[in-house]
Amino acid sequence: MTFFVGGSDVEICHSSIPVRKKSKEEMLRRALRQCYSLHRPTVPRHYRRFCSSSSSETTATTISIDRSTLYNPPEHAHHPTSDSELVKHLKGIIKFRGGPISLGEYMSEVLTNPKAGYYINRDVFGAEGDFITSPEVSQMFGEMVGVWVMCLWQQMGQPQRINLVELGPGRGTLMADLLRGASKFKNFIESLHVHLVECSPALQKLQHQNLKCVEEENGSQDTDVRTARSLFGTPVSWHAMLEQIPSGLPTIIIAHEFFDALPVHQFQKASRGWCEKMVDVAEDSSFRFVLSPQPTPATLYLLKRLKWAAPEEFPELNQIEICPQAMELTQTIVDRISSDGGGALIIDYGMNGVISNSLQAIRKHKFVNLLDNPGSADLSAYVDFASIRHSAEEASGEVCVHGPITQSQFLGSLGINFRVEALLQNCTEEQAETLRTGYWRLVGDGEAPFWEGPDEDVPIGMGTRYQAMAIVNKNHGVPVPFQ
Repeated sequence: MTFFVGGSDVEICHSSIPVRKKSKEEMLRRALRQCYSLHRPTVPRHYRRFCSSSSSETTATTISIDRSTLYNPPEHAHHPTSDSELVKHLKGIIKFRGGPISLGEYMSEVLTNPKAGYYINRDVFGAEGDFITSPEVSQMFGEMVGVWVMCLWQQMGQPQRINLVELGPGRGTLMADLLRGASKFKNFIESLHVHLVECSPALQKLQHQNLKCVEEENGSQDTDVRTARSLFGTPVSWHAMLEQIPSGLPTIIIAHEFFDALPVHQFQKASRGWCEKMVDVAEDSSFRFVLSPQPTPATLYLLKRLKWAAPEEFPELNQIEICPQAMELTQTIVDRISSDGGGALIIDYGMNGVISNSLQAIRKHKFVNLLDNPGSADLSAYVDFASIRHSAEEASGEVCVHGPITQSQFLGSLGINFRVEALLQNCTEEQAETLRTGYWRLVGDGEAPFWEGPDEDVPIGMGTRYQAMAIVNKNHGVPVPFQ
């Protein structure tokens, strides 16, 4: 396979460099891990390289670009600029590298840069933010996830101590609803140690408030780990990454709308091979897309994803979107579940197959240009559930992958229909309207047929758009509702 520049929908930089031989795979893998860092989970919301710094040396040796036509301002120009700190930072990286950066690194910096990342210093959820997630729609979502966790705990033999982990907890709404709904089950609640993987100080503060936490007098001696106790007496600890959570205990992991914010890489099939889409600076100092003239570190993961693709997917495959961090995060999850027992629940919007081009930017609930004012809009992409399955199955034979099934099927099988009926028995008309609207958004498909309000406010169902997948240690059997 050769990799040359081609295509007509992006700027082209012409060059011809031979493909690296397979013996270079490990070098490419290391280069990819170094070329961008992910500071959130939540980092997808979002995860793995939350607080590590970007490396430029390796990328500079593997990516070359013809920059002769780019605008180069004088070194000591004093004209005013309206660029944000993040834009200056991104342009600085590109200038230092002497070439463009991958879309994955751009996405990582935009979302989780320690100083100016989208998720780091603000509350981006809810009606006043840029998007609404299922836990913010209705308390029933967190309650149903709690039912799933308790069922798995019972299948595990009701261990006296378990780690309950949430990746990218947002405001902490899901975990708060889960703990409140399960608070009557004393043995279950007393077995939990909640671990929240979150690096945003602003969101950590919101999570602390929503869980009504009280700081531990004799907290952890690890200065990198913050521990408190929730309203329900459950210990709660915060971590920057999953690997920081102590091993040795059965672990149940929740990843709701987390994988969709992990950095993706996009490749386009040109006349002479696959080329990675990169981000560069144009003559007018704006950002633009270009194609890499040679293999990039993400090429190793492209080849892996192509190996997994079904034959019927190839004829129409002119673009492909891959998420190396999702593959590696899946392996980390599987390693933990294989050794310690437990399972993971992944709920996100996505597809059970190859994804071509789903990356989108959302600001104030509206789609905007990906390269426009980076840091002011959320970036997310469809989750490739087939890739997660293959990654898990290759990582260990000690786990089973179940699903995906639609969110509507998942919540319905866990009893959300009975729950909404019970809540409607004792509420005001205004509360009933909120319940009906929230219920439709969680399990419905398309516009709500019962809506009588303004057209612009009609509830849109997410029941079929979102998918649920479980990865569980084989010793625990098949989890509900995947039987």
